[in-house]
Amino acid sequence: MSKVVLITGGSSGIGKSIGEFLNKRGFIVYGTSRQPEKYRDSKFPILALDVKDVGSIKHLTKTIIEKEGRIDVLINNAGVGITGPIEEIPEEEIKANFETNFFGPINLIKSVLPQMREQKSGLIINITSIAGYMGLPYRGVYSASKAALDLVSETLNMETKPFNIKVVTLAPGEFSTNIASRRYHASSEKNSPYHLNYSKALTLMNNHVSGGADPKLIAKLIFKIINSKNPKKKYIVGSFLEKIAPYLKLLLPQKYFENLMNHLVAIRKTINRF
Repeated sequence: MSKVVLITGGSSGIGKSIGEFLNKRGFIVYGTSRQPEKYRDSKFPILALDVKDVGSIKHLTKTIIEKEGRIDVLINNAGVGITGPIEEIPEEEIKANFETNFFGPINLIKSVLPQMREQKSGLIINITSIAGYMGLPYRGVYSASKAALDLVSETLNMETKPFNIKVVTLAPGEFSTNIASRRYHASSEKNSPYHLNYSKALTLMNNHVSGGADPKLIAKLIFKIINSKNPKKKYIVGSFLEKIAPYLKLLLPQKYFENLMNHLVAIRKTINRF
């Protein structure tokens, strides 16, 4: 029997790549968007969802369960970026980021768990970020929202284990998506004490995304996770440096880790000039 997969944010970027990859391999795939009418040519159904609206979440899961009778895999992929000096990011924007990146996935998980318990099986894959393993300048809020989701996933995996429901996280590095165009950017006023450094960092962040890896690599890993009897609790996908950075943070004193990160950033700036 084909597994039923729900992917939030399946209309573009990583979510679209995952959906198309799984659809080709016989999975019953549903993606989501706040404006599904824009994606009528999608290779798999795109349903309406606002991850900040609990009513929208409940309607979505009810619709899929009524049609398919089950939900085997939930992939919490929908998320938004946010950048800026902590001091200058409005409180409402910080809350809005957590509503999408943290509370949205939590409410989706709550919505599918009763069905997964009833069918005595399920897999939840939460897309976090390598940024969630470390504090990075001008990305503190984003890192915090992804770190929160990562930690809650650890707890959920232990709580749902008796019901044969597995919860794993997948932390991507820099991949080629349109997240940069949808980020909230704190305004970089010239009279701001952060203006120069933040402007440089923002340019570098956008360059990293536009020159990132192919999201299909994540899709292939998702396929492997779904087909694994005993998936790992955490996966990291990215370049060699991106994958070892979380481990270096654990091993090195914070001062040396920060110096190393600054050195690597300088190297990447040099590479980007050519």
